[in-house]
Amino acid sequence: MSPVSTTLIAIETSTELASVALLHRGARFSRESLGAQTHSATVPGMIQSMLKEAGIRLSDCDALAFGAGPGAFTGVRTACGLAQGMAFGAGLPVVPVVTLLAMAERARTLGADNVLPLLDARMGEVYWAQYQFNNGWSTITGPTLSFASQLTASGLPAVCGSGLNAYQSDLSHLGVTSFLPEVMPHATDVLTLALIALHEGKSVHAREAQPIYLRNKVALTTRERMAGATA
Repeated sequence: MSPVSTTLIAIETSTELASVALLHRGARFSRESLGAQTHSATVPGMIQSMLKEAGIRLSDCDALAFGAGPGAFTGVRTACGLAQGMAFGAGLPVVPVVTLLAMAERARTLGADNVLPLLDARMGEVYWAQYQFNNGWSTITGPTLSFASQLTASGLPAVCGSGLNAYQSDLSHLGVTSFLPEVMPHATDVLTLALIALHEGKSVHAREAQPIYLRNKVALTTRERMAGATA
């Protein structure tokens, strides 16, 4: 199976933007929809729309990919659950893709090769990581949850994502001058990375697909979070 002949679907719902993408015989299709409360209802319809446009069925696909997080708790569960359900039904493997790495891939198309993606995690915190591209991505710092003021960086990366809009004043200690707040997780970038992972043999059985959670207690209150940080 070569990349040219691969048929692959990607799902990304870790933020308020739900998106899906399809690769079939080198052609790419995508759909997106805003509305965090409706991801589980809108994504199946968007996938069916793409399949219809491509003239294929789900069973014609080689694998399903999804943005595994970190991100909104309900959102990453939705993407994982949908990918698992469809993969079980069609007998397909699954390719989990780190949401923050997908953001770095989007930033790379804008000229960045040292990237620090961050997503607003609420309560003064961000989900973040740092990646370097040199004939492929390497991880400098893996997915992390911390207060924005506690971020560290190697070199002067391009900083991207929703965490910028919420906490840019808390990032001044990094000395960074390259900001890409418009870069957000999207299924088209999940698709790009999943295609590489699939051909490197990094797919998993549907039952082994898991979302990435960085909070041990999702419903932790602000007071509890602050108390833990002080301790």
